[in-house]
Amino acid sequence: MIESPDKSWKDYELVDSGSFEKLERFGSYYLARPEPKALWDKTLPESEWQRLTHTRFTPGAGFGKAGKEDSGTWNRLRKMDDQWYISYKGLQGGPDFRLRLGLTSFKHVGVFPEQAPNWEFIYRNSRELVLKARNEGAPVPKVLNLFAYTGAASLAARAAGADVTHLDSVRQVVTWARGNMENSAMDNIRWVVEDALKFARREARRGNLYQGIILDPPAYGHGPDGEKWKLDECLFDMLRQVSSILAPKDSFLVLNLYSNGYSAVLGETLVRQAFGGSGMQTESGELVLEDRFGKKLPLSVVVRMRR
Repeated sequence: MIESPDKSWKDYELVDSGSFEKLERFGSYYLARPEPKALWDKTLPESEWQRLTHTRFTPGAGFGKAGKEDSGTWNRLRKMDDQWYISYKGLQGGPDFRLRLGLTSFKHVGVFPEQAPNWEFIYRNSRELVLKARNEGAPVPKVLNLFAYTGAASLAARAAGADVTHLDSVRQVVTWARGNMENSAMDNIRWVVEDALKFARREARRGNLYQGIILDPPAYGHGPDGEKWKLDECLFDMLRQVSSILAPKDSFLVLNLYSNGYSAVLGETLVRQAFGGSGMQTESGELVLEDRFGKKLPLSVVVRMRR
């Protein structure tokens, strides 16, 4: 399975890629950023990159080091706002929300556009569960978004009518996500600043269950109290904890992995071993961005499970 954002998304485009960089358009602004997976040559000449680009990210001294992989500075070449908004309108009446973007010191801007196919999956499955619950007079399905960043996946689930809990260990990005909710004319998302593994263990002790769980863990990270997270060491334990709080039927899971060296086969094997049982339907593959010239840039491995 190889998926990329639908071409109908007008507020985002991968313009070109190559020579370890990517040139992207977010709304009306063009940004050039390092991209270690862009091993090929650029299609557009450097003069055209220079003409289009509003700002270009320059790696700092810590770039490539554990915990500082994306540190550096933005060098503005043309006038642009410090913060701006883009919209995402889903397929066939799907999710519809707004995201505030901004230039951070870690190369990120507040959205990972290759995740759009996951947003569609989350919306469709959440909507299906919400409608079923209404027909049966059951409680509103609960969706838990762990390592939730600025909340696009949370907004997809909330747009479908789910009861959403959004968790991230960094208070500033939770505040950012809350602003995205408010600017998308939504409400009633539960916000949690917490270490994801601690939260999952506590929910398991309480016997709380969720009908949808989204996991997008970083390779390295820290909890709000200094807890250390290293994906290779913690991922399977995390999945086993999550397996105890995902409802045994009428539920879904999305696992996204950015780390180099992880494969779809590895991700699917992890999910099957952690969750086990019968009635599990899984799909796995890569999320990619395709530039104007047909070059496909693989950016993450995804595993999705339904039962």
